[in-house]
Amino acid sequence: MRLILLAVFSFFFSLSTIAQNEEDITGRKAPNFKLVNLDGKYVELNSISGSGPILLSFWATWCKPCLEEMVEYNKIYEQFSDSGFVMLAISTDTEKSIAKVKPYIKSKDYKFPVLLDTNSEVARKYYAQQMPYTVLINKDGNIVYSHLGYMKKEEKKVEKLV
Repeated sequence: MRLILLAVFSFFFSLSTIAQNEEDITGRKAPNFKLVNLDGKYVELNSISGSGPILLSFWATWCKPCLEEMVEYNKIYEQFSDSGFVMLAISTDTEKSIAKVKPYIKSKDYKFPVLLDTNSEVARKYYAQQMPYTVLINKDGNIVYSHLGYMKKEEKKVEKLV
């Protein structure tokens, strides 16, 4: 019985920690990072900041909710990309599954940049402990929204913020 109570307590404590981390980053300056894109070129956050909002979408090929969310984020990207909006889909796939990223993106004909964070270094900077995880950065480089998980219609909130 004690083991069950301990497990339940640990579960709820971890959920509150995740929610706390999610709230903690809102209002902060977005940490800079430099990652490789699917073409093998480096992309640095600070070099693209300033023109408009930036959406960071942490995802992985093995994460079904991530793939559903990307369909919706692609619509937002297509709608606002001409207005200075930038979306960076940051794959957290490891070395074992990274080979699936480029074929998947190509099969969906996504145009937004995809970056590779195989060791989850950038994910840790943003407290992305689970996927999908979304961060919206304003043109001043401040985090104005973060969200863990995906449920249909949640992308409407992101769309309004953009």
